[in-house]
Amino acid sequence: MKTMSYREAVRDAIAESMRASDEVFIMGEDIAEMGGSMGVTQGLLDEFGATRVRNTPISEMAIVGAGIGAAMQGMRPIVEIMYEDFITLSLEQIVNQAAKHRFMSGGQLKVPMVIRTQGGAGWSPGAQHAQQLEAWLVHVPGLKVVFPSTPADVRGLLWSSIYDDNPVVFFEHRLLYPIKDEVPEKLEPIPLGKARVIREGTDVTVIATGPLVHRALKAAEEAEADGISVEVVDPRTLQPLDEDGLVESVKKTNRCVVAHEAVTRMGFGAEVVAVLQEKAFDYLDAPIQRVGAKFAPLAFAPAMEQFVVPGPQDVLDAIRKTVAKA
Repeated sequence: MKTMSYREAVRDAIAESMRASDEVFIMGEDIAEMGGSMGVTQGLLDEFGATRVRNTPISEMAIVGAGIGAAMQGMRPIVEIMYEDFITLSLEQIVNQAAKHRFMSGGQLKVPMVIRTQGGAGWSPGAQHAQQLEAWLVHVPGLKVVFPSTPADVRGLLWSSIYDDNPVVFFEHRLLYPIKDEVPEKLEPIPLGKARVIREGTDVTVIATGPLVHRALKAAEEAEADGISVEVVDPRTLQPLDEDGLVESVKKTNRCVVAHEAVTRMGFGAEVVAVLQEKAFDYLDAPIQRVGAKFAPLAFAPAMEQFVVPGPQDVLDAIRKTVAKA
């Protein structure tokens, strides 16, 4: 094992995939000399050159459209959208083109591309640079959606996404980039659609995504002082979703909290709750609690941002509430 940051793990997966196949290349705004807005792709230009590490015009529609065309011609493009909020500008290409071609061609066409994007709150980026819109993409048949929370997971899942024959929207969170953890010495692909139990517990399951995984772990430590044993599960892949893995955990603990940074209303957590209600209702000893952002655009002011976005205390309150109702 070796230690690697989340940012380094993303870069390593991209570099290893490009070394393994000439079909893989990356393009996006300022990703070459600058290394992207978050410095994730620094150094790739020096190794692979401007043909495979390509700066693009400031047009998300054009970036994704070019990636779709390249993928349909046999390449495996990695397309970077600088901020998750800007993915809205390319939704026509993602939803009506990338997600549909394989189905509409009867499998004759494939679109093996990865759309990497980052976002999230916690550093006062304001309402147009911090949204969490993963639920929008999970709703679209034909897309796969991935949201890793640890260096090892982002490394293994990105590799698998690059070599998947379907379009994958790959979410990264701004605050996760500096996080360091142990990763395998040799890159190990992680199959899409398999959840991971981050922390074992017996009293309540917390199903969390992205940065809320780490906030849930903090809440679990505090809950332990109250005598509450918390299991933390990270779905990792939002589509396909490991429904059986989530149900198995809830059947063990009989209680559940679902937590994400996106707004609670119509968020990804609502789908998870629906799945658990359908498949594990008889095992639940209390109503499932949801934790998410308040239904408001994210303010620029740090104090207001913290008010809107859920933290460890919100997860802890939900844990205590579901245990109290048991």
